[in-house]
Amino acid sequence: ARPSTARRLPVRAVAAPATPPVAADATDLIGNTPLVRLAHIPEKDGCPAEIYAKLESMEPCSSVKDRIGRGMILGAEAAGKITPGKTTLVEPTSGNTGIALAFIAAARGYKLVLTMPESMSIERRMVLRAFGAELVLTPAAKGMKGAVAKAEQICSELGADAYMLQQFANPDNPKAHYETTGPEIADQFLPDAFVSGIGTGGTITGAGRYLKEKNPGIKIYAVEPTESPILSGGKPGPHKIQGIGAGFVPAVLDTAIYDDVLQVSSQESIDMARRLATEEGLLCGISSGAAVAAAIEVGKKPEMAGKKVVCIIPSFGERYLTSALFDKQREEAYDMVAAEVSI
Repeated sequence: ARPSTARRLPVRAVAAPATPPVAADATDLIGNTPLVRLAHIPEKDGCPAEIYAKLESMEPCSSVKDRIGRGMILGAEAAGKITPGKTTLVEPTSGNTGIALAFIAAARGYKLVLTMPESMSIERRMVLRAFGAELVLTPAAKGMKGAVAKAEQICSELGADAYMLQQFANPDNPKAHYETTGPEIADQFLPDAFVSGIGTGGTITGAGRYLKEKNPGIKIYAVEPTESPILSGGKPGPHKIQGIGAGFVPAVLDTAIYDDVLQVSSQESIDMARRLATEEGLLCGISSGAAVAAAIEVGKKPEMAGKKVVCIIPSFGERYLTSALFDKQREEAYDMVAAEVSI
């Protein structure tokens, strides 16, 4: 195979950056994630645009949801709605928001009860329990609607000392992205297109709004599973892209912010996530594969030649080791035997 001709950034000898200030607690570590240009896959796939990935996988708890976890908890504290050591937080989650809430709740002294579809990866369950969160699983067939209904029931049963953060409807969700994600991207450059998967819709609503204010000509694309094309007017259905495709239109999603909806299948998403690991050195989740596949589709449009497309990498791949993403590698790992060694 011929070597990639993608332009590489020059290596520069620079002084080490100043040591960052000591964080007051773990929540101060959230944000300021890097952008990286994909150097190989776009060229191999005949994409003339420059594709950049914002690595939310490098957040302290490895997902974009760290931002909204902090935003919703601090927002509720500022409004006097919750109190550390007194309030029990309750929330439905597909995993990553729950993990963000769990680490922030632990850092700030809250008890946390989460509801989650049973189809989410075992790694997510283990991480949530490691942070001390109480976890209630709901039937996979009922999707996120089932998890939401169970969370509402638990919150009602716990009474006045319980508080449901409601990531799908909480304005502090998109606000977190308007105040952080969007400005971080714009500080590096203003892209010609922005691509984001739709879970709660907070990322595309908040970051998309900020980027459109800075560059009214930007094109914004929402990504959803082919198997559950709600935003495209279809019906909900089961799929394997954990974190997006909730099966309903979230209240927090501003459907006027995006210019088009792109559908990516579960298998396409898995295939691209695998390629990101082996061809770009980026270990990320299935929804990241969906975002990159959609970004490359956008970048193939004739008018996008030479232009910049930014997509969101929502989470780190290690959280998906027992999912369909790594079926082959998991089987290989279990089948390995120790080699003979002469000493």
